[in-house]
Amino acid sequence: MSLVVTHVKYQFLETIRIPIAVIGNTFFPSASMLFFVVPFAGGDPVAATFATGSMMTFAVMGTCLFSYGVGVAEDRAQPWDPYLRTLPAGAGPRFAGRLLNGLAFLALALLPVVLIAALLTEATVTPLGALLGLGALAVAAVPFTMLGLLIGYALPSKAAIAVAQVVFLPMAFGSGLLTGPGRAPGFIEAIAPYLPARGAVELVWAATGDFTPHALALVMMAVWTVVAGGLAAWAYRRDEGRRFS
Repeated sequence: MSLVVTHVKYQFLETIRIPIAVIGNTFFPSASMLFFVVPFAGGDPVAATFATGSMMTFAVMGTCLFSYGVGVAEDRAQPWDPYLRTLPAGAGPRFAGRLLNGLAFLALALLPVVLIAALLTEATVTPLGALLGLGALAVAAVPFTMLGLLIGYALPSKAAIAVAQVVFLPMAFGSGLLTGPGRAPGFIEAIAPYLPARGAVELVWAATGDFTPHALALVMMAVWTVVAGGLAAWAYRRDEGRRFS
């Protein structure tokens, strides 16, 4: 356990020393809340609650893709990484540290969204709904963690940054995260169920409001998770083989 804490501390300090990395992690969901949710849906309790759930899913998605995708790729480019892989502790503590570090930055990304919703909108949620919402966000993080690890282990750092950006915004728009349930244009509603962010946000909507998730969206989120997880494991093994062959 002490080794996991050591890796968490090392990775957290390494990232926090570059303030723009933290600011960038929180900017998009917070800015979206201020520019889109507060003026257009802030006065409607139902719409504001759904929009807050969307922006929290948006934050989860971005944090996982960039923390794990870009972060892993940048670590792989450092001479320190091959040395860590030779230590007798194995990959377990390092990997657990990376996951916990990602959760820490996820909390930092979610905090301003929650504060903006509480202070500037009429969004409401019961204590049970808030607890269920956190559970839904934890489940929602899984497919994007797998996608981030796939990007991080499969690509060099410069390519990982570009691919994470290309995946992030189009998937957010295509999943209808910037609109409420049933309010997206027709072509968005047609493709959204096939993207993992749609199943993720529907889980959050269901946990925090009166919404029933669609089976197709949940099934596709599970498919994305399994496929991305399998490919991430393959990319990790390939990277290990290249380094020690």
